[in-house]
Amino acid sequence: MSVLVALLAIIPLVFVIVYTIAIGPQEAWHLLVRPRIGELLGNTVRLVVGCVLLTAVIGTACAWVVERSDLPGRRLWHVLLAAPLAVPAFVNSFGWVSLTARVEGFSGALLIVTLSYFPLVYLPVAATLRGLDPALEETAYALGHGHWRTFGRVILPQLRPGLLGGGLLVGLHLLAEFGALQMLRFPTFTTAIYDQYRSSFNGPAANMIASVLVLCCLVLLLGELRLRGHQRYSRIGGGAPRRSPRRRLGRLTVPTLLAMLALVVLAVGVPIGSLVHWLLVGTSTAFPIADLLSATATSLSLGVAAAVMTTVLALPVAWLAVRHRGPVSTLLERSTYFPNALPGIVVALALVTVSIRFVRPIYQTTALLLLAYGIMFLPRAMVSVRAALAQAPPLLDDVAHSLGTGTVSTMGRVTVPLIAPGLGAGAALVFLAVVTELTATLLLAPIGTSTLATEFWANSYSVAYGAAAPYGALMVLISMPATYLLSREARRSVPA
Repeated sequence: MSVLVALLAIIPLVFVIVYTIAIGPQEAWHLLVRPRIGELLGNTVRLVVGCVLLTAVIGTACAWVVERSDLPGRRLWHVLLAAPLAVPAFVNSFGWVSLTARVEGFSGALLIVTLSYFPLVYLPVAATLRGLDPALEETAYALGHGHWRTFGRVILPQLRPGLLGGGLLVGLHLLAEFGALQMLRFPTFTTAIYDQYRSSFNGPAANMIASVLVLCCLVLLLGELRLRGHQRYSRIGGGAPRRSPRRRLGRLTVPTLLAMLALVVLAVGVPIGSLVHWLLVGTSTAFPIADLLSATATSLSLGVAAAVMTTVLALPVAWLAVRHRGPVSTLLERSTYFPNALPGIVVALALVTVSIRFVRPIYQTTALLLLAYGIMFLPRAMVSVRAALAQAPPLLDDVAHSLGTGTVSTMGRVTVPLIAPGLGAGAALVFLAVVTELTATLLLAPIGTSTLATEFWANSYSVAYGAAAPYGALMVLISMPATYLLSREARRSVPA
């Protein structure tokens, strides 16, 4: 099963490689060695590096404040810090650009993508902090280590799976981000690929740009793999779980509250406020009830179906990578991340080519669209499921096997209940991605199919901000339950 999932995931990668070989080395070199490629590479790299570092710092700091301090209203803050996931990145860009043009360019792009993606680091780091054994810190303090040294030498290494997994997701998302960066007029490899196809359908040039994206993805995957190491993080000792003691903020309480409030206002308040503004004063504002209901129903059904399918596909690969570490399992796991670095337009064109040549009956069907979603968003489910499996004690699996339970039965009766929160988080992340997916939907959706994202883009791209606002508002509304699901586990464990 894991091999089949990996083969499905690398279809777009194989498409890029085969197409590159077909172009020929001379033409490929000519297309790659251009000043434009250097400019796009510089823009993409500095945006990815800057955003990954900022989201790591912001996500980790927020997670520590919520989980380890006496900050008032921690439950509410946890929900608010997860809320940016309910606002798609291109809706966030719409909110800022429609109010001021000063956010266009690198600085604006870095600000907005950081505000959109820091929850991808915050959530897994917060979950890891909740699962840490306080005895580790108590031992460090008993040995004379201070708070900062204990954090750097004891806590931070334990946060490695969540921190690196979240950072990897942020990097992969940025490599494939299109809508937000196109609105902000900041050219990267993804926007260049779209422009090539849209302006002249220049397949060779666009494909060579996609091949550079694949190399960037490979660098991210190898870097994450190297930094992750081979340590195990599950608890194997006896005893009952205990909550870690809260740190008193004292005089820092008010500044911390103001900083958290500013972060939430910038990440959520500005885009939602902009949507409300255009709903009220936009000259093109309209409420076509039938079109809104149809697009909402389509987005919901596609999101739920893709979330379930993708989480099921991620489970065997993550289980193999955690429970049976080795070169083969690592290769299978790593292969599932490549499609997330490719723009939706490349994944869609790869599936169009494959379906027309080999499985024509599924061309222009919902099944092909769901397959594209599964391939594109498998990393979202993989990171959550893998992090949950890493903290599930393998000893319980061994006990079940010693009692005569088979592998499949053990997974269903022991492993899955233990990692249920991780499965739910992965499914919620996929749902959020599908509801807001744009480029692959435009190319692969059956004729006549409209989603909230495609309708929002069609209106906002033509500067009909008022007409786009209802679709953007509905995307935010239907994303809220999935965002709440991501934060519910913390609400159980964080006292009021």
